[in-house]
Amino acid sequence: MKLKGKVAIITGGARGIGKAIATLFAQEGAKVVIVSRTPDEISNTVSDIKNNGGEAIGIVGDISRWNDVERIKNNTVSTFGTIDVLLNNAGVQKPIGPFIDIDIEEWMRNFQINLFGTVLCCKAVLPVMIKKRRGKIINLSGGGSTSPRINFTAYGTAKTAVVRFTETLAEELKDYNIQVNTIAPGAVNTKMLSEVLEAGDAAGKKELDEAKVRAEKGGTPPELAAELALFLASDKSNGLTGRLISALWDDWRNFNDDTINQVMKSDKYTLRRIT
Repeated sequence: MKLKGKVAIITGGARGIGKAIATLFAQEGAKVVIVSRTPDEISNTVSDIKNNGGEAIGIVGDISRWNDVERIKNNTVSTFGTIDVLLNNAGVQKPIGPFIDIDIEEWMRNFQINLFGTVLCCKAVLPVMIKKRRGKIINLSGGGSTSPRINFTAYGTAKTAVVRFTETLAEELKDYNIQVNTIAPGAVNTKMLSEVLEAGDAAGKKELDEAKVRAEKGGTPPELAAELALFLASDKSNGLTGRLISALWDDWRNFNDDTINQVMKSDKYTLRRIT
């Protein structure tokens, strides 16, 4: 088992990509802490994991609130004794539409969850990881983080900030043997797909047409992002840090010690200007 005995916090772990990651982590021996704002979904996911022989607890919490995040950290440590992996998956997509038309309060709320929620969770767990000089932090990127995504300014901007935060934090933590990376999961059919379809013309023709195709033919399987998350949470990725890895397009399955050394000597898989 690749994560035997490891303790992993997974935010947004009760459905979609987060649930796929939690399920796989538990199968690989991790003690999983599932964080969500939805008690029923937490209960169902925890039950599913336990019924399949895994170990999991659920904590209801809002990652955009520091008191909730501290409680999540404290409950995890009191239950399992430590934290080895933090998987920041919880996120929101709205508001959708031209920037001039959207509700600015909703725009800022997107940042509160996607960026500041990720930041708060990192801030909370780092003292535990730094003390034992070991840890894995995995953040989720999203559409708009590597190229403009029209009518999704909040989501794209927040997710871009998550990538740069990841790169910077990774550099700060190198001496503590803590690796921080970001996953680009691909166009997975989650609740966010329904939001695009419901937004209609406000999403823009390109986004709407692509959403309709995905709704009919299916998107990227969430299990693909889960497999990449497992690689990044395991010892197989030791030394790889500060990188944005695409679950769908990058050759991460063939990464080994030599590959990782080569990547870390280059600017591959980072936000950069190419001239």
